[in-house]
Amino acid sequence: MRLGAVLNRLRLAALLLTLTAPLAAAEPVILVLGDSLSSGYGIELAHSWVNLLQQRLQTQGYPHRVVNASISGDTSTGGRSRLPAALAQHRPDIVILELGGNDGLRGLPLEVVKSNLAAMIESAHQAGAQVLLAEMRIPPNYGPRYTEKFQALYGELARQYDVPLIPFLLDGVAAQPGMMQEDGIHPTAAAQMRIVDNVWKVLEPLLENRDSYSSTTNRTRGLTAHSSS
Repeated sequence: MRLGAVLNRLRLAALLLTLTAPLAAAEPVILVLGDSLSSGYGIELAHSWVNLLQQRLQTQGYPHRVVNASISGDTSTGGRSRLPAALAQHRPDIVILELGGNDGLRGLPLEVVKSNLAAMIESAHQAGAQVLLAEMRIPPNYGPRYTEKFQALYGELARQYDVPLIPFLLDGVAAQPGMMQEDGIHPTAAAQMRIVDNVWKVLEPLLENRDSYSSTTNRTRGLTAHSSS
């Protein structure tokens, strides 16, 4: 083989490595779309459960990068309007959906809450992302009929869309001494690691199964990009 041909092949191989390196190095993204429970309300952001989740991922050897798109006071309607842009910008592998609590505290119609959450799950799936749905609860003073139906809608959506459900994000936190701020709604810094544990129980199996899911995700994203071009 001539020297010139060898050099050309080496140049081509180097070019291919350069082009594929950014794809290989791309970090899988976990997008957290929530309200004040996930935005770190009333505590230092470094102590929030979302930041602690990033730390746990790193210590456990997972390459994922956590993007926190949570806004204090947000509702399911607000999240529904914000999600498309967040999906387009960050292209997440996993979306943790933590919304609806403020809807319940305002006594909004349950059909509106359910419709908004369903639309967000569908949008995430269409973008090729898996969804973790965090169950929310509200105080009993809203009446048993409303509170029970509010809690139940999360399980109904999880079954309808076959998505993993985080059973009550504040399990082991709500009403526990030292775990809640003075308003009785927002968790303290001391409670954040317990929230991470609640999330991790449901999230870790998805991380373990990422390899089998990623090929489906890439195909879905490829079809979406092709259809929009």
